[in-house]
Amino acid sequence: MINELSQVPLPVMLLPDDFKANSKIKVNNHLFNRRNLPSHFKFKEYCPQVFRNLRERFGIDDQDYQVSLTRSPPHYEGEGSDRRFLTSYDRTLVIKEISSEDVADVHSLLSHYHQYVVKCHGVTLLPQFLGMYRLSVDSEETYMLVMRNVFSHRLAVHRKYDLKGSLVSREASDKEKGKELPTLKDVDFLHMSQKVYVDEGQKGDFMEKLKRDVEFLVQLKIMDYSLLLGIHDVLRAEQEEDEDLREEEEEGEDVVAVGSYGTSPEGIGGYLNSYKPLGPGEFDPYVDVYAIKSAEGGPQPEVYFMGLIDILTQYDAKKKAAHAAKTVKHGAGAEISTVHPEQYAKRFLDFVTNIFA
Repeated sequence: MINELSQVPLPVMLLPDDFKANSKIKVNNHLFNRRNLPSHFKFKEYCPQVFRNLRERFGIDDQDYQVSLTRSPPHYEGEGSDRRFLTSYDRTLVIKEISSEDVADVHSLLSHYHQYVVKCHGVTLLPQFLGMYRLSVDSEETYMLVMRNVFSHRLAVHRKYDLKGSLVSREASDKEKGKELPTLKDVDFLHMSQKVYVDEGQKGDFMEKLKRDVEFLVQLKIMDYSLLLGIHDVLRAEQEEDEDLREEEEEGEDVVAVGSYGTSPEGIGGYLNSYKPLGPGEFDPYVDVYAIKSAEGGPQPEVYFMGLIDILTQYDAKKKAAHAAKTVKHGAGAEISTVHPEQYAKRFLDFVTNIFA
């Protein structure tokens, strides 16, 4: 279905109507895979030309995008993971189930977002919005937003944090901490004396991008976003890989090197395998766009993945009400999460500046 659109020639320039457009496909399925597929469903793609243009600006080939999204079904990451998020089979894309309100929010944000992406030449820590769809089966509607995965499709994340720069109610629950890969928060980050070890140049580049992105969010009165931080421990990954290989050899499985040498589209992360194999902790910066290697002098070799997430909350009546309620509860001067966009941004940037060693 996503293929249908690729027949349409690319417009020279996006027009205001492109930001309101959509394309629809209705499927009456009586023969194919009837046991697993519904007999009638409808599929809608929002603002197809705009997202197509965004994908191009983020350096994602259309055919690769289709392969990554549709060659095999997406899956949930790990047990106990958030059921609103699916990962594409090759782990380059994240498919988030969103509400119809979120769809409206994306629409109202889209032309500003597109202009911003044009201005910064696609170099940003903001989420990379690549497509938005609605699937209707019978009378049930599911809305989906497709984004580039902040984490690597290849290097496992061993620790992850969702950081907002607030300390009120910002600690992972015991239930969360019991998971295989818990999402830790600001208080946990400080308690664990976690630090990010990158060299000064990389820290400077990162903070410059972050400040520019946050300024854009403030202009749109957006808040409640987080910095998603994933940490890949290079030595631990090597150890785990050695153990896996030993187990496979003991079980007598043939170890096959992955890598395709064909010219057919291989998905977003695919062309990488065909040129040179990557060593431990190495990544292709065109695929893992949010990745930064740890500095030479750090305590241990790590790779960090850092990007902004959850940028759809605007400061509106909902926030104002929450702000009033929290002020009553915690007192006017307390560090509370619900503040004005400018205050939120300042607190957020102050916190993130201090995550570096």
